[in-house]
Amino acid sequence: MTRLLLIGLLVIAPAAVTGGSRPTARETAQAIQQKYDRVKDFTADFTHTYEGGVLKKKLTERGTVQIKKLGRMRWEYLAPEKKTFVSDGRKVYSYIPADKQVIVSSMPADDEATTAVLFLAGKGDLARDFTVSYADGAPDGTLALRLDPKQKQRDYDWLVLGVDGKTLQIRSLTAAEKPGGRSMFQFGNYRENTGLPDSVFAFKIPRGADVITAGSR
Repeated sequence: MTRLLLIGLLVIAPAAVTGGSRPTARETAQAIQQKYDRVKDFTADFTHTYEGGVLKKKLTERGTVQIKKLGRMRWEYLAPEKKTFVSDGRKVYSYIPADKQVIVSSMPADDEATTAVLFLAGKGDLARDFTVSYADGAPDGTLALRLDPKQKQRDYDWLVLGVDGKTLQIRSLTAAEKPGGRSMFQFGNYRENTGLPDSVFAFKIPRGADVITAGSR
């Protein structure tokens, strides 16, 4: 499930919502979308916690992420196990050093992509593609949006996006995965429009690693 979720997670960027009272959930979603449309790239540290699923397990991992439009990203898991997921906008490379294996898959075409993938391609719209409402239990100073996709998705049932209440900078994203799991990404040290070069998203096959070609993810 991790590869499927990573394609869709960091697609939101900070925005500013003006006014003294809390806007509607739809207005908040529109403000986030408007700012995201102007963000070219961003970086962050993350903590990824997964709970549930068939094995009823809980796993916490940490690392860094770099994202650049259109569809380019690099996730580096640093602990407890090193893993790398890279997309250059055309191909997705999944590498776990302990397995000595690289899985190469194609980015899905628009008519095969989930709404989350379309965001990475700069073609999605929060208010258009999701039914948006405020979620309960948000920490103080944070707004939480529940995003229910208007079209059924194969890799998740719904998302909850947590953002700073003043800047709308992303703080967390939770996905209700299938079958029955929960993945939460919490973000820190967020920086946007840093001028990431395309070379960051070039993946070189490590010496001695087996290469497996898969379908689109």
